[in-house]
Amino acid sequence: MPTADIHVPNEVSRLTELAYNLWWTWTPRARRLFASIDKQLWARYRNPVQLLINIEPHAWRTVIEDGGQFISDYRRVIREFDAYMKPENPTWFERNFPDYKGGPVAYFSPEYGLHESIGIYCGGLGVLSGDHAKAASDLGLPFVGVGLLYRYGYFQQAVDPDGRQHHIFSEIDFLRLPISPVYATTGRPLLVEVDFPGRSVYARVWHMKVGRVDLYLLDTDIEENDPADRPITAQLYVRGREMRLCQEWLLGIGGVRALRAMQINPAVWHINEGHSAFLLLERLAEERRDGKSWSEAVESVRRGTVFTTHTPVPAGNEAFDRGLVYRYLQPFCEKHNMECSALMDMAKSYPEGATQPFNLTALALRLSRYANGVSRIHGEVARQMWGHILSDAGERTESSGPSGPRSIDYITNGVHVATWLGHDVRTMIEEKLGRDWLMKEDQPDFWEQLRRIPDREIWEAHQNQKDRLIRFVRHRLLKQLSRHGKSPDELREVHHALDPNVLTIGFARRFATYKRAYLLFNDYNRLKSIITDREHPVQIIFSGKAHPADEAGQELVRQIVNLAFYSELKGYVFFIENYDMRVARHLVQGVDVWLNTPRKPREASGTSGMKAALNGAVNVSIADGWWPEAYNGQNGWVIGDGKGFDNDEMQDYADAASLYELLEKEILPAYYSEREDGVPRRWVGIMKESMITVAPRFSATRMLRQYIQDAYRLAASPD
Repeated sequence: MPTADIHVPNEVSRLTELAYNLWWTWTPRARRLFASIDKQLWARYRNPVQLLINIEPHAWRTVIEDGGQFISDYRRVIREFDAYMKPENPTWFERNFPDYKGGPVAYFSPEYGLHESIGIYCGGLGVLSGDHAKAASDLGLPFVGVGLLYRYGYFQQAVDPDGRQHHIFSEIDFLRLPISPVYATTGRPLLVEVDFPGRSVYARVWHMKVGRVDLYLLDTDIEENDPADRPITAQLYVRGREMRLCQEWLLGIGGVRALRAMQINPAVWHINEGHSAFLLLERLAEERRDGKSWSEAVESVRRGTVFTTHTPVPAGNEAFDRGLVYRYLQPFCEKHNMECSALMDMAKSYPEGATQPFNLTALALRLSRYANGVSRIHGEVARQMWGHILSDAGERTESSGPSGPRSIDYITNGVHVATWLGHDVRTMIEEKLGRDWLMKEDQPDFWEQLRRIPDREIWEAHQNQKDRLIRFVRHRLLKQLSRHGKSPDELREVHHALDPNVLTIGFARRFATYKRAYLLFNDYNRLKSIITDREHPVQIIFSGKAHPADEAGQELVRQIVNLAFYSELKGYVFFIENYDMRVARHLVQGVDVWLNTPRKPREASGTSGMKAALNGAVNVSIADGWWPEAYNGQNGWVIGDGKGFDNDEMQDYADAASLYELLEKEILPAYYSEREDGVPRRWVGIMKESMITVAPRFSATRMLRQYIQDAYRLAASPD
């Protein structure tokens, strides 16, 4: 039920329904329809609910009376929408599991990156959660998502003239988003009550429609709560440790109670990273209320639980002070007849040691039937990290069973192709390979047909997207530098920033130090000589945020900004502030090279390189995360020779030297040589190989099918 005050003419009455379903976020024709209503309003908001709220009533006559074009476009989009929501033929899931009668998969995540206008995400984990939900919708999987609705979301980044990062938390008006409150049978907004020490906290339940999938979000900023409890859902990844605990307590326990209140009974409970692990407590409490013994309750909860870990280093796992958690856990266990000491032990990273932090990854592993990392390498790292827990989970004869996972499997991440594929590449694919391409996106044979497309057409599609990226970067730089007080002459220079004929490298991600944004500058003079070469220049675009509590990451932002604006590399290196999904889309769709330089093995997977490869960009990466599974010697480059050093400085030196050598001897010659009528034949061959090898194997469709086959089927089975 829409909550905004929206009035549209009867002739186009279903625009409201369309606006409240995020199907439009991955359907270009639907977005073009909304943009055609008012291009200026769409450019300002990129949110159809906000657009429809602000359109003047008298403007509709001009829109509708345009010779019939808008009505024709509207009807076509509605037909496509109806065909998607209620297809004539069975969905992939219905075809492959025709006898399935169980409940849905309940997917718990602290953030969802669905679109830049819905600011309840931070970065990779949230965008992956959004892509997971979209793929579940495409496949017709019975699926519900659960998360939190943050009043201020994650911060917006503003970088001052000295390069210092400032954090702006803007209040989000939920009534202007494609989201609606859930109502109880009484007609009042549905509230769930969650036990906190000495009090109850209430959360309103909101609903978001993601294609065929339902997403439910909890919000504590309501009058029923004490003023001190209302900010629990204020900020994503809040600094304060107890407030973070409150958020995750609410997500886990409140999320389960919200589903039960709506009479949704999942067959599978998927914990996406340890932040959501407190859902296990509420499920144990339910089993105890049903009269099961403690051991029976534990086994029952394990049977239906899937856990995905995204963290390749021990310090990155979510853990809280033991005494702090005990203040929350002890009264909860007492009320629900649960064994508090047993739960405290389950959350130990190691069996011995009474003062260990309460580790949510350890808890989730011990109470899961299936566990996985998010790439082949990460699976190996996770098994090494948690092998001692896996071995004490209990003997069993199969790879996963009711006694808990004996091993940590891996399901490599994937990306939602329809969300991340650029306009021109998508149009080319539809024209050359057929409009039903989305039904075949995970089929290698389908993508092999790209080899038949003339090099010129591939190159022109890519260059069109690159032109769009350059216009976008110029626009953002103009706003950025205007705020810094630059002169009119300096601002005019921005119109000449970036050259579409120059090799363009993209580096955009969270500015954590282990991702080594600085690696490219390890030898400043050598880099300068490479990128300022008159015959074969290079331009590099950076973007990314550092967490407000990460001072080292913020210092890295400052250094890169100063190099971009004040060093001899000005005009070759650029930094775009306030990295979000829109910036990400432009970058992955327009750059020539996607650079990834994490400190191995700290990259669990990474997905931005997958998105870039879909659009013909070539990956140049450390052999970490997903890239070793994709690299075949012809679709990009690996930085380094595989040697590892215990000394970080030596490792940085070796990796930087390898990167410079790749640029000088392989990447730049491939890009600038063998040109016929302006088309770099050798480079386009690498582009094609990148698209052909990455698109089918690293799509969210492939990822979700693997979750269904390996994890969800197992957890949904009663045995």
